[in-house]
Amino acid sequence: MFLRLGQVPTLVVSSLELVKEITKNHDIIFADRPTVTGVGIVLNGSPDMALGPYSDYSRDAKKLCVLQLLSQNRVQQFHFIREEEVAKIVEEIRLSTVNIGAPINLSDMFTSLAHNILSRSAFGSLYENQNGNYKSFGELARKTTNLLSTFFFKDLFPYLGWIDHLTGSIRNLKMVTEELNEFFDGVIKEREALMNDNEKAIDKKYLVDILLYLRNEGLKLDLSKDNLKAILLDMFLGGSDTTAAIMEWMMAELVKNPRIMKKAQEEIRRVVGKTKSKITESDINQMEYLKCVMKETVRFHGSAAILRQTSANVKLKGYDIPAKTRVIINTWAIHMDPTLWDRPEEFLPERFLNSSDDSKEEHKKLLFSFGTGRRVCPGMAYAYAEIEYAIANLLYWFDWKLPNGARGEDLDMSEICTFAIRKKTPLWVVAHSYSP
Repeated sequence: MFLRLGQVPTLVVSSLELVKEITKNHDIIFADRPTVTGVGIVLNGSPDMALGPYSDYSRDAKKLCVLQLLSQNRVQQFHFIREEEVAKIVEEIRLSTVNIGAPINLSDMFTSLAHNILSRSAFGSLYENQNGNYKSFGELARKTTNLLSTFFFKDLFPYLGWIDHLTGSIRNLKMVTEELNEFFDGVIKEREALMNDNEKAIDKKYLVDILLYLRNEGLKLDLSKDNLKAILLDMFLGGSDTTAAIMEWMMAELVKNPRIMKKAQEEIRRVVGKTKSKITESDINQMEYLKCVMKETVRFHGSAAILRQTSANVKLKGYDIPAKTRVIINTWAIHMDPTLWDRPEEFLPERFLNSSDDSKEEHKKLLFSFGTGRRVCPGMAYAYAEIEYAIANLLYWFDWKLPNGARGEDLDMSEICTFAIRKKTPLWVVAHSYSP
């Protein structure tokens, strides 16, 4: 569907057939990101791997992330962070069960968990409290994602950009950008000092350390301080709110569907057994049904639409699409297409379980929550590892119900679109400790 949003020519792609043609035959032309006001302010002219136009730099920066920062080996290296942070929330929930029937806000808990794991993986510390001139990492992450999801008139009506100044949107985003720069500058300075003082003092290399080592080795990719900060920005924008959203929706669907929760818990408790003090990564690999619940969650509650822009004139299915056309890939329409999915309106993890190997591979190709083509999110393995480990622990150690005897069908599943699609109302649940 071709339309105009304000003064912007826009192509909405809602069919798998068109997505396949774009990624197979025209991926480079459709790989650009539109220059939107919020992103422009935060990046402040720096090239960017995820949010900026497609370029040699964005390609090489993503390659660096895939090979050096977010590889499967690196994901495994950070397993101790996931284990420690998940253990903290398990203990927090366990303490709350002393007050029988007291509800827990899982939405806030998942947001804090995602921020904490990302902060420790990227910077080596939580940065959750005031530390000199530093702001709380979690606070900055929340403020930035909220402001980036603000509507800017300039993006659709360039001649109305002055309204964005009147509303305070520009001023507020510039202020938080300054705070972000101060935060990143402080972290980089701190890690550089540790490296210069004694390289062996850093017993575990975190993401910022790896970037600094690569820069010092004379890497071909330009890792100036601004470019380094842009990569870190991509990490925390792509790895905090979106990850928390998937955990939130996954638990919401499990509470809403007791049959599915029971089946997942039976699998998890069978795999882990009764003698272990903690769940291991190897345990997670045996939890096939849990992985199906995860896939069904990203299908049913996918990310916001994928935003691209054409870099040149292109012909698509016989239609001429001009350069600088904004492209919206409607992931929701594809994930709910009845020609691709059996009973798509139902939350049904078994669709991934009861399939042949060929069918399972085909289903993987139909999920676009992490993007598609050469701009696909490089952090998918990192997100899956975090989400599956957290949810497995919550389902193993606790039984879950809605407060005040509410039924699953009473749960409000309304959505709100910020930087990710979140539950409009927080997920309040009651936990009951399970004794293996």
